[in-house]
Amino acid sequence: MAENYYRFDQATLKDFAARLLEAAGTPGPHARLTAESLVQADLRGVDSHGVQLLTFYLERIARGEVDPRAAGRVVSEQGACLLYDGQNGLGQVVSDICCGHAVRLAKQYGLSLVVARDSNHFGAAAFWALRISSAGLIGIVMCNATGQVPPWQGREGRLGTNPICMSVPGEDGRPWLLDMATTAVAAGKIYKAYFAGEPSVPAGWALDREGRPTTDTKEAYHGLLMPLGGYKGYGLAMMVEILSGVLGGGAMASEVGGVRTVGRPARNSQTFLGIDVARFMPLGVFRERMQRLVADVKSAPPAAGYDEVLVAGEPEWRAQQLRSAQGIPLSRGVWEKLTAAARRLGVDIPPARES
Repeated sequence: MAENYYRFDQATLKDFAARLLEAAGTPGPHARLTAESLVQADLRGVDSHGVQLLTFYLERIARGEVDPRAAGRVVSEQGACLLYDGQNGLGQVVSDICCGHAVRLAKQYGLSLVVARDSNHFGAAAFWALRISSAGLIGIVMCNATGQVPPWQGREGRLGTNPICMSVPGEDGRPWLLDMATTAVAAGKIYKAYFAGEPSVPAGWALDREGRPTTDTKEAYHGLLMPLGGYKGYGLAMMVEILSGVLGGGAMASEVGGVRTVGRPARNSQTFLGIDVARFMPLGVFRERMQRLVADVKSAPPAAGYDEVLVAGEPEWRAQQLRSAQGIPLSRGVWEKLTAAARRLGVDIPPARES
């Protein structure tokens, strides 16, 4: 680990994040839930969706662009389908309620589809898919996001990273868990490089403001994101947009804001699907079949340059084990932004251990 990083245990970081949010006017339960989602992302090695996002959240709350006290309301419920109005509340608060509805309806009907509109950034989609799968369901979560991605053959942003996440019930709390943006990388990976002062990002991640491929971190931060697999990622992003923004009656494409939007609500839409495994087979049988599938896939000989075959969720599980023992690393740039916010809000700053 580079010398310009600090390490924190998860309890300390979660407490600090929650106190920052509370000092900014967020009710305690909302603050603790939001802090938990961000720190869990850091713990799993998904730093792009960790506490580095907190500085954006605090800025948007301070400008009145997010209502940290709102919890939203049910607009309609018909059979297994539910539409929710987030009323510009924190995305984590809205998503927690929607996951509860998704689980309830799936247990009742076998399937559930919950769509929220007028919400905000909800952190890592995996946090919510895991909530659903922990109830013995297959959980699928999607959302639309800031228009930082040009349509295929375009040079202006219209669509977001529009992630797709799926989690299945697994043994020992280790589900098969896919969490992917429909861009080459999540926007937060570029934010992380920018905050850490890294001069470049890998080729294939980003475009500059004119739509030209770039590896310059500053150009990438102020530019556009590459769609995943060209026109295929573009198509997947449109699919997510349809199943969230269009279906939910919320903001679509360039109407959607985000963590860096100034002067207006983000109006994100989020989609939560639940599939009750028990309607198809006993949960234990499903888990055994999943174990066989994973074992079959992992039995493939590794390609040159690799030691083993991995499946979705394994790298994050290993990062969680390591960081639980060694602490969560934060770059100096992120830590300086968080401590500046703490001084502004009158929040005590925990000691930092240099790494």
